[in-house]
Amino acid sequence: MKLKTKLRLALTFLFAVIVLLGSLGAWYLKKLSSEAQEILKDNYISLEYVRNMRNVIDENAWKNEDVALFEKSLLHQEQNITEIGEAEATQQLRSHFNALRKSPDSSRIRLIAQQLTKLTDVNMQAIVRKNAQVKKTADEVYSYMVLIATVCALVAFSFIINFPNTIAEPIQQLTEGLQEISRKNYESRLGVERKDELGEMARAFNLMAEKLDEYEHSSLARVLFEKRRTETIINQMNDAIVGLDESDYLLFVNSTGAEMLGLDASQLAGKYAPDVALKNDLLRTLLNDGTPLKPLKIVTNEREGYFTKEVLEVKNGEQRIGKVIILKNITPFHELDQAKTNFIATISHELKTPISGIKMSLKLLENERIGPLNKEQKHLLNQIQDDSQRLLNITGELLDLSQVETGNIQLNFRSIHPQEVVKAATEALLFSAEQKQIELHCQLPADLPAIQADLDKTMWVLMNFLSNAIRYSPEKSTITVEAQVGHDQKHVLFSVQDFGKGIESKYQERIFDRYFQVPSNGQSKSGTGLGLAISKEFIEAQKGQIGVESELGNGSRFWFQLPLA
Repeated sequence: MKLKTKLRLALTFLFAVIVLLGSLGAWYLKKLSSEAQEILKDNYISLEYVRNMRNVIDENAWKNEDVALFEKSLLHQEQNITEIGEAEATQQLRSHFNALRKSPDSSRIRLIAQQLTKLTDVNMQAIVRKNAQVKKTADEVYSYMVLIATVCALVAFSFIINFPNTIAEPIQQLTEGLQEISRKNYESRLGVERKDELGEMARAFNLMAEKLDEYEHSSLARVLFEKRRTETIINQMNDAIVGLDESDYLLFVNSTGAEMLGLDASQLAGKYAPDVALKNDLLRTLLNDGTPLKPLKIVTNEREGYFTKEVLEVKNGEQRIGKVIILKNITPFHELDQAKTNFIATISHELKTPISGIKMSLKLLENERIGPLNKEQKHLLNQIQDDSQRLLNITGELLDLSQVETGNIQLNFRSIHPQEVVKAATEALLFSAEQKQIELHCQLPADLPAIQADLDKTMWVLMNFLSNAIRYSPEKSTITVEAQVGHDQKHVLFSVQDFGKGIESKYQERIFDRYFQVPSNGQSKSGTGLGLAISKEFIEAQKGQIGVESELGNGSRFWFQLPLA
């Protein structure tokens, strides 16, 4: 027989029993309901008023309609005091509400909420007390119902003995099987051998468990394989890699990173990184949020290496779940850069000697005792002299650049008067300015304090500013050279103002970069693009600052400031 037929027969019998018990129960419940209605009427209404007032507090809008609703409910409550202690709580509620209407205050709202809670407790206790009275009546009804139910139970006894096991046992087995599945025991199987619906359900469950077992083992093996492969790749990388979670606990450190840190990678996982960094300077540097301006120099296996730090934030959507710190090995590039710097220094130094020889020969050729020169020969000599001077300037800049790149800038600090710097620079370039009929206008207060600086390097920077200003200024114009005490009263500010075509704003941020030259619209360029970059290094090496202010069509103002002596 199908389970459906069995259930239908059993339910038909149960329906008959239910109708009988329901009819009797309805009659008695109606009797109890009428008694309970009278007992609980006053308390339920009070709770309804309290609920309305609490809704107003919870919304916390206190609009006119909210105040009116609260007032209305409070008035009804004042007229429905039936329990001991209810009158006192209602009176306190009225007092706090009136005070709140005069001066809104969050503390008053809390006091009102407390009184509402007290009213709720008083009425609930009354309901419990009165419910006990109803329960006494219900117990009497219960006795009658038990008597009637016993008669029905005797009739249904045969069904209780035979029918429950038909459904209960398979369901119990299914429940136990589902519990095993919830504990990820996918090897659990049901042993129900039936040909009804419960048998089909058991077979479907066994098939599901089998598929889950296959999926669990295959997925776990694949995840473990991918994890091992990822760890192998990370460990074989030449870059040091450190992984941290969102709370800065170490997740992993590859073998290269552990070697640099001088720690055992297997013992680092799960440890709090700042605690480990207390005894490890390199890890403390890596955990620092700032990015080093220069490559990190790290000695491993008695060999120097250079590394750049890179931090990758790991996010799940907008949530930060960790970060990865990478030390990229740039030692080969650093060695090439060092070789380039040494090459430039060597070539520049070697070129200065023949160029100086050329200039000396030019001086001899210009001497009329060697022999007179015609116009064309003088013109060629002037061109050769200009080119040799340009080559000499370039080699000088390259030598200065090699000093900057190797960090071997030699500074001779002493107390210098700003007038001394300005006078030397303007006198050196006075001839170049006169050739373009440019007037050099100096603004120097007589009481300027001395600065602590290197005279040669400072004068070189100011001459570079003046040389550029002369080059880009129109003929018969004016260049202003100014020195004044800075706004902070701790520096002297030097500036060179020209009235040439100016520099576009998009180029001003790069004007102090090496080899950068502002586009000149097809005009021939002069210089190497190193002068301003070297100037920046010279000023910053003296703990000063450098900058430019320019507006297209209104000229440029280059400035630097150095600390007082």
